[in-house]
Amino acid sequence: MRVLIAAGGTAGHINPALAIAGAIKKADPSAEIHFAGRREGMEYRLVTQAGYPFHHIEITGFQRRLSLNNIKRNIITLWNLALSGPKARAMMKEVRPDLVIGCGGYVSGPVVRCAAKKGIKTAIHEQNAFPGVTNKLLAPDVDIVFAAVPAAVEKLGAPEKTQVVGNPVRPEVFEKAGERDAIRAQLGAGDRTVILSFGARRVNEVVADLCAWEQKEHKPVLHIHATGQYGVELFQNLEKEKGFAPGESLVVKEYINNMPELLAAADLVISRAGALTLAELEAEGRAAILIPSPNVAENHQYYNAMELQKAGAAVVIEEKDLTGEKLVSTVSGLLAEPGKLAAMGRNARTLSVDDSLDRIADALMKLVKTP
Repeated sequence: MRVLIAAGGTAGHINPALAIAGAIKKADPSAEIHFAGRREGMEYRLVTQAGYPFHHIEITGFQRRLSLNNIKRNIITLWNLALSGPKARAMMKEVRPDLVIGCGGYVSGPVVRCAAKKGIKTAIHEQNAFPGVTNKLLAPDVDIVFAAVPAAVEKLGAPEKTQVVGNPVRPEVFEKAGERDAIRAQLGAGDRTVILSFGARRVNEVVADLCAWEQKEHKPVLHIHATGQYGVELFQNLEKEKGFAPGESLVVKEYINNMPELLAAADLVISRAGALTLAELEAEGRAAILIPSPNVAENHQYYNAMELQKAGAAVVIEEKDLTGEKLVSTVSGLLAEPGKLAAMGRNARTLSVDDSLDRIADALMKLVKTP
């Protein structure tokens, strides 16, 4: 069996695609899996590192804001769009796939559409509660639509062939969940509440206020915070400005390289609301304060986050309402109510689809075998 997977743009599209590729190989070790994407996108690095053949197709989105630079970018987009059809057809001729899967990003559009027109078996996976434009356009033409959450089914526009399968989660997330006590002991957490936070500039700014409050009020917490590459200097300046410092109660990192372990140890997570982050929170059963990024297509992180808030698993603070005082007040309220974080974690756990990859692989194997 030959499989071609198209995905690009963000890790939120590419990592599920890689996970699905792994599940297909597990179901059919003889399967030959290829990927399509942009060389300039992160998909090229992630896919080639994983050892899969990579086929280049250049496709980008239109810029809506009027400026000279965006006009130039839109002209390039039109040119790439004109070439995408012939490139997709050449790709089909070269790979000769039995199955083509789109996992999001602009690159999925021409590749999956070309396959569908040629009568090749096709499927798409939508990671978000509010679907992306590409998947909404493709849904009527493909054989199977996979949705991460029920809220996306009607929005995708093809409910009769849509299966709710969740988002694929790395196996190590489930594995580390069972090692919570040991990991907390390694961190020296004791009986303290473990708070894990990470995100972009605005998250760094408000988390600094929270850290200052925790140390001033001598709260029994162990707070682990990741600043990101561009937040290191900013956070160091905020430490001086607000009068707090890393130490026994605060660990500051640039990156978190052991996320499954830290999620297992955490009682409360403060983060953005990317689909894969939320899937891991659900898999681990962790309470969260979610700050959706407003700088994403269709404001999809807000809709992702609201699914957890509706289930009583998270508190959502939109960035337009976000202040240090608001975050401190929210955390203070959660810590003041005994058992609250544990209850939210249990609610999160009910949302997890632990067998997401098995469901996807089973459906794909049946699809390929269907005459």
